[in-house]
Amino acid sequence: MTTVQQSPAAVSRSGARPKVVARTGLYTVLAANVAAVAYFFVQAGFASNALIVLGRLTGLYGALLMAFQLLLVARLPWLDRRIGMDRLTSWHRWTGFSVLWLLLAHVVFISFGYARFSDMDPVSQLVDLAETVEGVLRAIAALGIIIVIGVVSARFARRRLAYETWHFIHLYTYVAVVLAFTHQVAAGTSFASSKTATVYWYVLWGVALASVFGGRLALPLWRNWRHRLRVTAVVPEADNVVSIYMTGRDLDRMPARAGQFFLWRFLTRDRWWQANPFSLSAAPDGKQLRLTAKAAGEGSAALRHVKVGTRVFAEGPYGAFTAMHRTRPGSVLIAGGVGVTPVRALLEDIQGHAVVIYRVATNQDAVLYDELQRLAFDKGAELHLVTGPVSPDRLAPRELLRMVPDITDRDVFLCGPPPMMNAVLVSLRELDVPKPQIHFERFSLAG
Repeated sequence: MTTVQQSPAAVSRSGARPKVVARTGLYTVLAANVAAVAYFFVQAGFASNALIVLGRLTGLYGALLMAFQLLLVARLPWLDRRIGMDRLTSWHRWTGFSVLWLLLAHVVFISFGYARFSDMDPVSQLVDLAETVEGVLRAIAALGIIIVIGVVSARFARRRLAYETWHFIHLYTYVAVVLAFTHQVAAGTSFASSKTATVYWYVLWGVALASVFGGRLALPLWRNWRHRLRVTAVVPEADNVVSIYMTGRDLDRMPARAGQFFLWRFLTRDRWWQANPFSLSAAPDGKQLRLTAKAAGEGSAALRHVKVGTRVFAEGPYGAFTAMHRTRPGSVLIAGGVGVTPVRALLEDIQGHAVVIYRVATNQDAVLYDELQRLAFDKGAELHLVTGPVSPDRLAPRELLRMVPDITDRDVFLCGPPPMMNAVLVSLRELDVPKPQIHFERFSLAG
């Protein structure tokens, strides 16, 4: 173990809780819409058959959650900076499964409900509705698409699919949204129950689709047209690690913060279609951006061959792993492996006394360690390089407490491989570090 120590610097306490504000806002919006849907449902009147009533209600709430699901992955900057893409994507995933079950229930209840008024079995009744009622066939097609997306999004299937394949299939969600909306327009009792209800549903779907269009298409296109990034240098940091420097126009007006990441596309003939998530490895200074990547796959391994002058299309910045979420004057920054990249950038940006713990297998694996030493010296921070095999656990509660005796009074920023992060989170819980003081982001969602 190597340790560099400097005297702490006093700073003022920051009590801002932007994550709580964002979550409360989301919950409030969702609760208000749940109430609005219930009101319009009651206003439309009840069917004489309880199964049809349940079918209509599950369909309405399935439509509401589908719109809310779009909002969660619209990559709206205000939400992303406060909650983080990983958590928003996780909520989107579970909301998607809720949509699937609600829409399945909608079809089952409606089919059985109408079958009670006819001599047909529920399957024949559903076929009859598809043939005779406008919009029902589109709804069945939408449900089929959602079932396929649900199956490929299950963990057993997700692990076996390439990200690009999964993402391409997932894009059919937008087809399902359009089909479901046109079904609602054509056959929705609540939709047509009053002018106010009709306006409500049009506004709801309009806001959801406009958020996706703005956050995932218009804003990235605008920022890339404005900043026009190009590669200025490609610097090997180790045998399997490379840093790429980029510059562009008006970078001082790019809203990027230390600790955030972009989805990078290097516009070469064989790589323009592939986006990879990499964190900034240096705090943005308004003049250039830098990423540092380890060769963990074909895309990242090819980065060392990118030529100077290559145009870059960057989606972002994304992520809530920033100093914006500090709640205490002091901080602990814990990095594992190449997870040091956002931690190194965060150390450059963060105010107050910091303790940096860098966990690697050997000294040779400590990428950017010289930079960390210089930054620690300049900022009066403590730097601990922790090396050795996985067992015994060198980031166990006793070890963390030895390096940072006042860890419960500090914010803890954590980034590294999932097994290491999981182990450290267990240690932090055993040490009773308050949950609001623990900040981490999982980047596996994008690749």
